[in-house]
Amino acid sequence: MNAKSNLLLVDDHTELLEFIADDLNEDYQITTSSNGREALDLLASEYFDLIVSDVMMPEMDGFELCQKIKEDIAYAHIPVILLTAKNSIESKIQGLEFGADAYIEKPFSPAFLRAQIASLLKNRVKVKEFFIKNPMSQIQQIGQNQSEQEFLLRIEEIIMQHLDDPQFNVDRMADILCMSRPTLYRKINVVSSLSPNELINLTRLRKAAELLIQKQYKVYEISNLLGYSSATHFSRNFQKQFGQSPTEFQDAQTALSKS
Repeated sequence: MNAKSNLLLVDDHTELLEFIADDLNEDYQITTSSNGREALDLLASEYFDLIVSDVMMPEMDGFELCQKIKEDIAYAHIPVILLTAKNSIESKIQGLEFGADAYIEKPFSPAFLRAQIASLLKNRVKVKEFFIKNPMSQIQQIGQNQSEQEFLLRIEEIIMQHLDDPQFNVDRMADILCMSRPTLYRKINVVSSLSPNELINLTRLRKAAELLIQKQYKVYEISNLLGYSSATHFSRNFQKQFGQSPTEFQDAQTALSKS
């Protein structure tokens, strides 16, 4: 995964910027910027998996850049690592308050920066894989920060309101959120590793798991409630997603509750 990740490095010191870029270039696709304002312009036209930014820069410093990223629904999911020569606890607190995912003091070890980048990217993958395969997980668990969690809960709320509508799709979701289709598609994909349509289907299946545990409805009734064309289609999707049929899942949960 790391070889395909796109990193944006932001620093007004050309030599340090080139040093970091050279050190990371073997494992990542690197784009560089000399200040926060220029970095925001790049974000509007390119996609990045992670941002490493200096704090002290002209035009727009790293704190303001981080704040703008974390306040924008289209970019808030992107991890931000701040680099600074300030080593006071107040500076660290300030960086975290602006939404930074990590805060590294200068001078720093290149190996430590590489490890921090790899850790942030790897943790996202592990959490997403758990969510996708576990029908009882909560959607906000895959959010890495409050902004992501709020976004995911909003997405889930919208899907839940249209569970019985088989025609509900990403275009209608984008209209509700007042976002463009490409922006919404990219945002959902980055946060969840799913396409919007896959997330809609997974949300339906997780609701199905909840209903199966409650045992108030038969499988075909759950299929109808959740907008599937047939019980067979529903059962096939459930089996494919979670590795067991609805009945097998229900039986396993019943046995678990008795143990």
